[in-house]
Amino acid sequence: MPKPQQPSSVVPALHYRDAPAAIEWLCKNLGFEKHFVVPGGEGTIAHAQLSFGGGMIMLGSARKQDPSSRVRTVAESGGFNTQVNCLVVPDPDVVHDRVRDAGGEIVQALRDEAYGGRSFVCADPEGYLWHVSNSDPWAYGD
Repeated sequence: MPKPQQPSSVVPALHYRDAPAAIEWLCKNLGFEKHFVVPGGEGTIAHAQLSFGGGMIMLGSARKQDPSSRVRTVAESGGFNTQVNCLVVPDPDVVHDRVRDAGGEIVQALRDEAYGGRSFVCADPEGYLWHVSNSDPWAYGD
């Protein structure tokens, strides 16, 4: 019997200098859950999958960059992000307080949005940006 086809999805992949610490921070403060973690040598992560509701991210330890690679950590890019990871949560105030209480950097203060919903933006310990909101993007559009 053929394997059932999985629905299409987008799964961002991030590289961290200290992937084990990033996994713990993302789980403790943003609410991710470890789905699948493959340790690498010398305290690194070869591959990890963290689930979040019906979504998922993949991450791993940054490796020595091949000159032809176009992937960089935030630190390697001079502190700049080219994307913001968005999380839809039932209560952004709770997540905001957890991040703040853990000493996380709040980049955009918690606020009510003109289009509805409530949100804030934080940076994780390695500088990746996370937009946390209770506004469901699937509710907009046609």
